[in-house]
Amino acid sequence: MEEDKKELILLVEDEDAIRLTLRDYLLKKGYKVLVASDGVGAIKQLLDNEVALIISDYRMDLLGGDYWIKFLKKYCRDKIIFITSGFLRPEFPIPFEVLYKPFDYGDLASRLEKVLRERHD
Repeated sequence: MEEDKKELILLVEDEDAIRLTLRDYLLKKGYKVLVASDGVGAIKQLLDNEVALIISDYRMDLLGGDYWIKFLKKYCRDKIIFITSGFLRPEFPIPFEVLYKPFDYGDLASRLEKVLRERHD
């Protein structure tokens, strides 16, 4: 698992408290983490870094929602993507795994370990 944790995670979240606490949690778990507060900042991080996995809020002021999902689907096909939301409902068609807020950070960490392990198998 240590090998998996060397892959870079991009955390995109407009709520400061969630972005910073989740970043700190993932760092303590041994992951390398970049942060952005909106889709525009996320694109800058994606252009400058080799990101393997994206954890992103759905609803953000700048480049969020359906256009952000379209961007991820078209330009980030090689990335593992989790969408977080307190807004979406299960019946909304999202092509990525959705974590509904509030979610447990421990559950997220387990999912990350699983998908990264599967990626390397």
